Parts: sequence; C-alpha cells; structure tokens
Amino acid sequence: MGVAVGTVERAMGAAVTTFGIGRIPLAALPFDEAVDEVVRRAQTGRPTAVHFANAYTIALADADPAYAALFDASDALNLTDGMPVAWIGRRAYRRTSDQWPRVYGPDVMEAVLARDTGLRHYLLGGDERTLDALQQVIARRFPTAVVVGGESPPFRELTAAERRAQDRRIRASGAQIAWVGLGTPKQDWEVARLAEELPVVAMAVGAAFDFLAGTKPQAPVWMRRTGTEWFYRLASEPRRLTKRYLWGNPRFIRAAVRNPGLRRR
Repeated sequence: MGVAVGTVERAMGAAVTTFGIGRIPLAALPFDEAVDEVVRRAQTGRPTAVHFANAYTIALADADPAYAALFDASDALNLTDGMPVAWIGRRAYRRTSDQWPRVYGPDVMEAVLARDTGLRHYLLGGDERTLDALQQVIARRFPTAVVVGGESPPFRELTAAERRAQDRRIRASGAQIAWVGLGTPKQDWEVARLAEELPVVAMAVGAAFDFLAGTKPQAPVWMRRTGTEWFYRLASEPRRLTKRYLWGNPRFIRAAVRNPGLRRR
C-alpha cells in the first residue's frame, strides 16, 4: 500500500504537506522553499535526514519496508529528485509544476553552498580524488561556504569503532550540514543514522559530489528536464547501472500506479 497526504512539522513551526508516492511521503516544496527549509533547520540546530527520492528510491522502498521506514521518520525531509516522480505527484494530487517541481540534489547542494549563511559544512563520501576536487571547486566557486572537514569512507561497511570515530570527527568539526555522497541506498541509511546521532542536517546527495567536482559528466539540461537523464547515466555507466534501471523503472511504475490519487483519476 502507498501513503497518502500528511504533514511534517517545519523548523519555524509551520508545516510541510507531504504526498505519498509508493511508500514514500514527499514534501512538495518549490525549489527555493526547499533550500530555505534546509538552511532553517541547520541554523536552528534541528537534526534532519534529507532524502532525495527518484524512481529508483521509490522502487527500493516498495520492495523493502525497512528502507521505506527511513522516509517516514519524524526527522526526515523527503524531496523530489526525479522528474518522473514529480510528474506522478502532480498528476495524482493535482499540483502544478510550480507547486511541485523537481528538487534535484546537486542543484540544492549548489544553492545552499552559494548562500552566505555562515553554516559549517562537512563532506562525507566520494573517493579521495573526487573529494579533493570537490573541496577545490567549492573554495573557488563558493568562497563564503565554510567547509570544516571531509573524508572518503572505505567502500566496505565500517566497523562500530570506525563509525564512532567518524562521528566524533564530524561532531568536533562543529558541522551543521553533512553532505553525504555514498550512493543509493547506502546514503539514505547513513543520513538517517547521522540525524539520530549528531546535531546536523544530513543530506543524501548521491552523485552531486562527482558532478560538482567534475569527475563524472552530467546529463544535458534538456535530458534532465524531460525525464530522460537515466538514458544518459545508463550509457555512461552501463555495468553499474543496468540492473538498477532494468529492475527499478518497472518497479517504480508498479508502485506509482497503486497511488490512490492516480486510481481516482
């Protein structure tokens, strides 16, 4: 079963209305309001796990109730990363493109870093080359952004001792926002854990590290706007992404068509 309409408390006392697609309650916020919400939560010290849901995320949540539960946590803010997800949401809940745009993780990362807020940022993810390039790009393009630390975790699961040491480093840095680029679904588990353990807004931004650092090519704007970005990414990384799209896209459609709003229409 899917989830329907609900609300989550906003940092300043208002509410974000959420709309269910598959098992995930999504906050349908205009882009600038989504960025405002992230910044407010960081400034007020409200720990939050920020997830960016695309078709693959919806598919994984449909198949795994434990994973779906991450998005239903009280400290979660779920934004619409994928264009097809935005299309389904608008159709199901009669929202316009202005009311329910795509809120793309890499774009949000750039927008938050560009603001002169004084917030302290921590970078968690990517390999050493990507992380080094990302820090250089941020220093050059966003000179007012305060990056207080960064690390490239091993690809294997961390031991309990390693995880505690990582958390101590993030806490000691004074970070208010932790940008997490570990890939889906690993990064969603990690931002949920970080928001429980540390006073940070933890952002699961995936390939944003690679795109912003320039270590991987990004799809042309027209493909991102027309929902065909997945073709570009599949062609760029067929070995890694073939299973994801061949399984994920049909499963996303299966989850989406069960949405009560679509059935009513």
